[in-house]
Amino acid sequence: MKVPKRLQPLVDDGLIDEVVSQLMSGKEAQVYVVRCGAELRCAKVFKEASQRSFKQAVQYQEGRKGRNSRRARAMAKKTRYGQKEQETAWLTSEVDALYRLAAADVRAPRPHGFVDGVLLMDLISDGEDGVAPRLGEVTLSPQQARDYHDRVIADVVRMLCAGLVHGDLSEFNVLVDQDGPVIIDLPQAVDAAGNNSAPMLLVRDVDNMRAWFGRFEPALLNTDYGKEIWALYEAGELHPDSPLTGHFEPDTLDVDVMELMAVIDDAREEAEERRERERDDLEDDD
Repeated sequence: MKVPKRLQPLVDDGLIDEVVSQLMSGKEAQVYVVRCGAELRCAKVFKEASQRSFKQAVQYQEGRKGRNSRRARAMAKKTRYGQKEQETAWLTSEVDALYRLAAADVRAPRPHGFVDGVLLMDLISDGEDGVAPRLGEVTLSPQQARDYHDRVIADVVRMLCAGLVHGDLSEFNVLVDQDGPVIIDLPQAVDAAGNNSAPMLLVRDVDNMRAWFGRFEPALLNTDYGKEIWALYEAGELHPDSPLTGHFEPDTLDVDVMELMAVIDDAREEAEERRERERDDLEDDD
C-alpha cells in the first residue's frame, strides 16, 4: 500500500521496510502492519490532540511527571508551552508503560521505539497468517473463561505492582493469541500512586473483565477481585504472586459516606442558622 505521510520518515530512516496494510483506525490512533526486516510489526500513529475524540485526558494525566521542574510548572499552569509538554507526555505514556510492563513480565506488546508520534511494537498474531482477534470476538468454554480471567487478573496485579493501572481495560483492549490473553492500548495508563482516580479505574478494569468472562463462566460474577487487589496494594501487601480469594470484606471501621455527608449537611445548616441569629442580634442592637 501507499506509505502514509506520518510513516514516511521511518521508511526513509530504514526503521520500516514496507507498509503492508492498515490494521485499524480508532479514537486515538491509526495502526498499520509494517515489515521491519524479516519481522511483521505494528506501527501505531497517534492522532493530533485536535483530532482525538478521547475526552478524559485530564483524569488520566493526573500524576504524570514532567521531565523537569520547568516543564512540570508549565504543565500545571497550562501555558502554551505547558500544553505542548502535556501533549508530549500523553503521547509518550504508552511506550513508557509498555517498557515497564515488559520488565514486569506482563503479556503486552513489546515496544521497539517511538519516533515522531509513531510507536513501533510487536504484532500480536493468531499463530498463522493473521492478527490475533480481540477478546470480544472470541467464544470461550467455561474452563477457558476462568483460565483467561485468572491470567488477566494476574497481569493486572503485575501492572499494579509496577505502579500502573490500565484505566480502560475491556474485551476490546485484550487480544487472544495462541498462548492466551495479551493486554493492549495503554496511552491512558495511570500512575497508581499519583492519580486520585486510580482506585476507581482499577476496580472498573477488573469489573469489566468479570462481566465479560462471566458470560461464559457465571461463577465469576460472584467475585470481587478489584477491591481486594486495591486493598492489598493500599496496605503495601500486594506482590506479583499474592494469593487472591476473589472476595472482599470492607473494613467495618470505614466511615459510612452517606452518614458523613449527613453530618456535613447538619453542620452546614447549624452554621447558617447561627449566622442568621447573629445578623438578627446585630439588627436588634441597631
